[in-house]
Amino acid sequence: MREVTLRIHHAGEPECEVSARHPEVRYRSVSSMTGSGPERKRIAELTGPSAEIEAFVEEFREFDLIVSAEPLAPIEGTHAYVALTIDAEAADWEGIGDRFSRMGIHYRTGTTISGGVERWTAYLEDDDDLSAVMRELERGGNEVELARNVELASIERSPQLPASGLLDDLTDRQREVLATAIAAGYYDHEGGVGVEEVAAELGLGSTTVWEHLSRAESTVMNALFDRFAEGEPVTAVRETDRSDRS
Repeated sequence: MREVTLRIHHAGEPECEVSARHPEVRYRSVSSMTGSGPERKRIAELTGPSAEIEAFVEEFREFDLIVSAEPLAPIEGTHAYVALTIDAEAADWEGIGDRFSRMGIHYRTGTTISGGVERWTAYLEDDDDLSAVMRELERGGNEVELARNVELASIERSPQLPASGLLDDLTDRQREVLATAIAAGYYDHEGGVGVEEVAAELGLGSTTVWEHLSRAESTVMNALFDRFAEGEPVTAVRETDRSDRS
């Protein structure tokens, strides 16, 4: 199996279009799309200068398919959480995640967008045709660039990567919320447990739980990255030629 990272400019998608005009703002999905009717909901985190975040949200609202885009709290500092409601029937494009699912390809959730480009990580079996996958993603005028193509078996797991210490920088509340979310099955694949259930378990508001989880996840992942950087040299990962799509 291979881990493939793709940089995609998704033609016509509001997030990409607005992001291209506000390159200082980083967009990150922090929830899956919910809802079974025409209106779908998700929560996104925007990071960057507050004035740029405000302008991003205002321009985002101008798209016809955006029913609402409301910050969960006043925009202060360098990040904000925004509740999005989207009219799925008004969209004239197909989501990248939908295309991966239709092709039977596993992909990592939590897409980030900056400078008008989405960053996706997918996992291809040995018999998957990377060139065919990229052609399918390019359909509809999308621009797709191969950023990384790594054989998973070639990634050496460093013995200097102990799990202890990864949670040291979390606040007591962040640890409590993260532990409750894990115990409730929030991170289980297709487990059906949402932030509302975790919030109910803790007796907290959904917005508060979102913020604690997002900050805890960011802290843990940054700490994990630092461990890899310290314990495993970059040369241990043998990447293929970026120009080779097969």
